[in-house]
Amino acid sequence: MSAVSTAELVAEAVRDRSQVVAMNVITLEHAEGILLGAAGAEKPVILQVSENAVRYHEGRGGPLLAACAALVAEHEARASVHLDHVTDPALLELARLELGVSSVMYDASALPYDENLERTASVTRDLHARGLWVEAELGAIGGKGGAHDPGVRTDPREAAEFVAATGVDGLAVAVGSSHAMTSQTAELDTGLVDAIAALVPVPLVLHGSSGVPLEQLREAVRAGIRKVNVGTALNVAFTGAVRDALVDDALTDPRRYLAPARDAVAASARHLLEELR
Repeated sequence: MSAVSTAELVAEAVRDRSQVVAMNVITLEHAEGILLGAAGAEKPVILQVSENAVRYHEGRGGPLLAACAALVAEHEARASVHLDHVTDPALLELARLELGVSSVMYDASALPYDENLERTASVTRDLHARGLWVEAELGAIGGKGGAHDPGVRTDPREAAEFVAATGVDGLAVAVGSSHAMTSQTAELDTGLVDAIAALVPVPLVLHGSSGVPLEQLREAVRAGIRKVNVGTALNVAFTGAVRDALVDDALTDPRRYLAPARDAVAASARHLLEELR
């Protein structure tokens, strides 16, 4: 079996001063493609299911999470399963080891600082009691439909205070990246990453990494980012493959366009994992 916990994978990244990449899963083909890419690159990976993905599946996240866990258990790639960007406390019921979930990102960053801190501390205590690794967010990472202001950045001293008060295991920081970018044009403030890492005793997480040029991602890792989140780049590859296949107007078998989409995700995942060595 190749299933491991997110805590183990992040700890390895901390030890090696490297990173572990977390990739977003929307469909079974995403999960299969990500694992194929990870196996090809001989690198571990975190399968992430976000609150938005759960909503896409009519609010039923259990089947997709269980499917990810089943794939990981049988696959040669080392991987964990993570529940990402949870804002609805009701969805925390999906954060169960029985579904294969070993970590959760609870996101109260759209709330005022004091409320973010209070809610995050409460959720962290509950999830730690279940044996789960917990990530939170401080600052405002752009691209979430107006919920965040991309001009805001994480303050290093505030970040240190937040981590000490909440007990979280990892912190997503706002340093210039933005969600849902389809081109690699974001400009990271790696000096800010370095300043946060110097004061914050837990691993730092970069969201919105699809829009960051590879060399800047490498610089961010050197500065202290230990978990790198990727989603949109995989969707660009997936959708492009489907679009190319559907040029054939007579095509009706979904396997004829979903298989190329899965392969495209695998290729995209492998490329990123190999480039971030």
